Amino acid sequence: MTATEAGTDPAAAIEDMDVDVFVIGGGVNGCGIARDAVGRGYSVALAEMNDLASGTSSWSTKLIHGGLRYLEHYEFRLVREALIEREVLWGNAPHIIWPLRFVLPHHKGLRPAWLLRLGLFLYDNLGGRKHLPPTRTVDLANDEVGKPLKPTFTRAFEYSDCAVDDARLVVLNARDAADRGVAIRTRTEVTSLERTGNGWTVTLRDTRSGAPSTVSAKIVVNAAGPWVDKVLNRAVGKDDATNVRLVQGSHIVVPKLYDHDRCYIFQNADNRIFFAIPYQRDYTLIGTTDRDWKDDPATVTISDEEIAYLCAGASEYFAQDIAPTDIVWTYSGVRPLYDDGASAAQVATRDYVLRTDGKNGKNRDALLINIFGGKITTYRKLAEAVVEKIENALGKRGKPWTHGATLPGGDFPIGGFSDLVADLMRDYPFLSERHAYRLVRQYGTRARVFLGAARSLDDLGMHFGDTLYAAEVAYLIENEWALGADDVLWRRSKLGLKIDAAGAKALDDWIIARTRQAEAAE
Repeated sequence: MTATEAGTDPAAAIEDMDVDVFVIGGGVNGCGIARDAVGRGYSVALAEMNDLASGTSSWSTKLIHGGLRYLEHYEFRLVREALIEREVLWGNAPHIIWPLRFVLPHHKGLRPAWLLRLGLFLYDNLGGRKHLPPTRTVDLANDEVGKPLKPTFTRAFEYSDCAVDDARLVVLNARDAADRGVAIRTRTEVTSLERTGNGWTVTLRDTRSGAPSTVSAKIVVNAAGPWVDKVLNRAVGKDDATNVRLVQGSHIVVPKLYDHDRCYIFQNADNRIFFAIPYQRDYTLIGTTDRDWKDDPATVTISDEEIAYLCAGASEYFAQDIAPTDIVWTYSGVRPLYDDGASAAQVATRDYVLRTDGKNGKNRDALLINIFGGKITTYRKLAEAVVEKIENALGKRGKPWTHGATLPGGDFPIGGFSDLVADLMRDYPFLSERHAYRLVRQYGTRARVFLGAARSLDDLGMHFGDTLYAAEVAYLIENEWALGADDVLWRRSKLGLKIDAAGAKALDDWIIARTRQAEAAE
């Protein structure tokens, strides 16, 4: 089986393949690297031990941003790169990335107003902003953004960043990579890495069936996120590599606290900041926390202490108190930050570090490229840096190409989202505005693929709740590696906020029955 044959089918096997590059990890970095590398002419395979974006990449604050607070830690290169990438990524994926305005209230006794203005001046000008509007000063007593806040806050600054559907960014990178020839296997764990001459033998295990398989590769890219040291230890035969600092970030979601479309960035007395962001049209997302995590990354959950911290912080600013009983959903993730020896988790660098490991640690035989740290906004630049190392080892085969390359469904201009929703409602008049909006936000122009010739909701098949129908689920199974209800409800969408347990059970049963029918037909 060739890489191209395997890459087009989400369920395709990758055993007995011989590829240039094998990528471990189906997060944003792994999928971005696989996409870039295959687009330059390398044969590529990727394995993810769980679902795509099931780790760090789906537990972010859902922002494409420069990182205003990183300026305080003098990370100017990182902030500049991220600010430039905001508009690049927005142009590549205007369905899943969109502009936001952030309101930063001045809190007397914390950072002085002159410091905030200076930071925002740098933020406006450091990254060559072209399309996003600049910072403005806000009189909270006379502006609608002041109404949800306590009257003690009278002045604020409003600046620009972008939102992202983080899990869909991962899946769309994977989809585009597969369309170009990458063989992608989810629920497939790497159990061993063995150097064999100038390359690697990678042993895999299907986590559902237990079936083993092997792949030969010239280069292995270790993009395993929180598990990067575990993979490195396995490859070099050690058990003491500690290159990443695991930092827990938790968020809470509550019914929406205000009606306008702006976000808030709040300062806390401990020098940390957190956000309050309109989420899924009906909710407000509040987060994040920063604290060290020492246990298995797979077991991370929000603590009572974090819930209290976020509720207290939000209640200090909003006129409406936020209590734990208001919370409709929480999520936590572990960020694998490069361990730079920082004393506190919130000041640890968010920059990425790439380290190669070859025979004797210096030649290019059996090259292992390890990725430590990074942030979702700079994943594309990280991928370019990794592919440069691949080029150095295997020879150059193509030019950098992802800067202006749209992701699946993103082939429409920025600012054209509302027109796309209106066009979908015109051509499919049975769709409500809410339904059409969600489909365009998730799939962009590709929503029409599974809507097809439908002339009514009944034509979309079984209804699982809210705006989810069988035609969409079938598309996710066939094209986006969805294998269960959680994949559909929490990573391919956030319909888990809307669909109850009975609907989720019906969805799981439908997927199982469909899978059995497909297996019986083979």
